[in-house]
Amino acid sequence: MSLIIKDLSVVSGAVEVVANVSVSVEPGKVTAVLGANGAGKSELVLAIAGMLATTKGEIQVDGQSILGQAPDAVRRAGVAAVPEGHRVLSMLNVDDNLRVAGSVLKSSEVEHTLNATYALFPELAERKSQLAGTMSGGQQQMLAIGHALMAKPRYLLIDEMSLGLAPLIVKRLVSAISQLVASGTGVLLVEQFTEVALSVADTVTVMRSGSVQFSGSVQQIRDCPEILDQAYF
Repeated sequence: MSLIIKDLSVVSGAVEVVANVSVSVEPGKVTAVLGANGAGKSELVLAIAGMLATTKGEIQVDGQSILGQAPDAVRRAGVAAVPEGHRVLSMLNVDDNLRVAGSVLKSSEVEHTLNATYALFPELAERKSQLAGTMSGGQQQMLAIGHALMAKPRYLLIDEMSLGLAPLIVKRLVSAISQLVASGTGVLLVEQFTEVALSVADTVTVMRSGSVQFSGSVQQIRDCPEILDQAYF
């Protein structure tokens, strides 16, 4: 049981932005994907989520292929993405944002999933009637994660969770991710900031120029920091 990406390639325009990338995510574990800007991390997330076409490879969720499927089908298969940029429906309030995101669920599941999301992020429960576009960046990131959770994913893809956020908010988000992992959710965490990722990750994949440069444990990265130096500089 796992999310398996094998030999995946993605072309944007005439440029291969992801080249033969293999990575996996196990239930209740965090796989961190690290690398500098332009490494292909975001394109990898979008391709897994069905938002970007692939040219080669395979994507499987618990043995079921989701390669080439539309985003809604990917979500129904148990994989939900939180793209970079705190994407929310800015003109809707918090509650309506989450209910719209829950449209992939059976009506009988919506309330239970909504309550679970509010339990994870009580900050959102306090702002049910607030327009999403008027919230802080950190609150919008919580709501963006809440959007994904309304699909009841077994695997969660989070792209640049900490980008532009204050350290205190990042710490709060890391705590929420740890709770999700403890409940059995597998997480693919794409991060530019290495310490944030290493604080929660079980395994690490390092990308550079669209390719995997390293795949292994957090301890290997800590013991051999030049692995990251080579990817970033």
